Amino acid sequence: MKQITIIWGLLMVLTFSTAFVSESDVNYAAILILGIAVLKFALVSFEFMELKKAHLLWKYLVLGFLALFSALVLFIL
Repeated sequence: MKQITIIWGLLMVLTFSTAFVSESDVNYAAILILGIAVLKFALVSFEFMELKKAHLLWKYLVLGFLALFSALVLFIL
């Protein structure tokens, strides 16, 4: 099976996991949802937007944005 198909399937599983976690009564659901969203963002950007073949600067910029945005959201929570 092609790698892109496997990544797509993993994204679907993560999407359903997000829906499952959002309906649960755990206290840390927001942190789990944010973690799943970060993983999905990284998978989409590196696999479907071809970031893995991009210049190293773009990789650092995207990952830096992801880290900064996640930290900001966690700080607000």
